[in-house]
Amino acid sequence: MSHDDFNFEPIKGLPEQLPEGEHILWQGAPDPRLLAREALGVRWVAAYFALLAFWRVGVSAADVPFGIAIMHGVPFVISGLVACGILYGIAYVQARSTVYTLTNKRVAMRIGAALTMTLNLPYTWIGTAKLDLKPSGHGTLAFELIGETRISYLMSWPHVRPWRMARTQPALRCIPDAQNVAQIFAEAAETRISEPRIERVSQQDGSNAVAAE
Repeated sequence: MSHDDFNFEPIKGLPEQLPEGEHILWQGAPDPRLLAREALGVRWVAAYFALLAFWRVGVSAADVPFGIAIMHGVPFVISGLVACGILYGIAYVQARSTVYTLTNKRVAMRIGAALTMTLNLPYTWIGTAKLDLKPSGHGTLAFELIGETRISYLMSWPHVRPWRMARTQPALRCIPDAQNVAQIFAEAAETRISEPRIERVSQQDGSNAVAAE
């Protein structure tokens, strides 16, 4: 019997029901393999252990037959496979626990494997969005926040733009069909920001008036 760790959510990926007038435009999650490569550096780890194995074989070949020297490199190959397997496992767990959501009013990111949290980013908080598109069609859509909004890099990693620590940029990492998702975001954000904001203000005589911004 399968168990859903997030069956308490009233809507998948969201901690509560959407307010009236808000609706979901898109939902998705990172690709685990690409997350392992881009966020966890699995290729660099594999290259590191491969280099160690070649070095060990080269050193041993100076003293023993080549067939035996190759065997001296096997422990490094095994260690590399184990390390890469762990990283792929972490990426899978991260991807499985992540839900990215675009609504007509905000970006919502349910992230975190051990400590789950939801980031809510109204479009009015986002200054610019940058798309890093890969030939496969996957990509990362990062958001540059404006105003006083601050987000912890460590708490949000790996769902952030790499190396932007002073001013963290939350990101939809390694998502499929990234070009289409970026288009959905752009249209929704443009529509939302162009909407007039209605506020009720008090007059000096005690009556109320409605002002549009």
